Amino acid sequence: MPTLNLYTNVPVDAVTATDILKDATKAVAKILGKPESYVMILLNGGVPIAFAGTEAPAAYGELISIGALGPSVNGKLSSTIAEILQTKLSIDSSRFYIKLYDVQRSFFGFNGSTF
Repeated sequence: MPTLNLYTNVPVDAVTATDILKDATKAVAKILGKPESYVMILLNGGVPIAFAGTEAPAAYGELISIGALGPSVNGKLSSTIAEILQTKLSIDSSRFYIKLYDVQRSFFGFNGSTF
């Protein structure tokens, strides 16, 4: 059930979006040790964002997971997602924030119930 929401002020075309969704899905699943079939990635391009007082390319992300998060994993997630954004959208890692949430099973719904 890991879910990664990504927001960027860079417009994202369909081909680039597909590449980012595929790369992020594989990365999140591998780093968290979860099956790809449970990973959800949302990509929102062209969102107005100011970072450090400018509208230069920037991004914000939120990743929600039931367990599997911790200091070393969080650092790996941050660097890997930043690398994907740098490679695909030319967003410098110094212009990317990511917030990581570790939630209880009963706080995340799926298939008409909770985990």
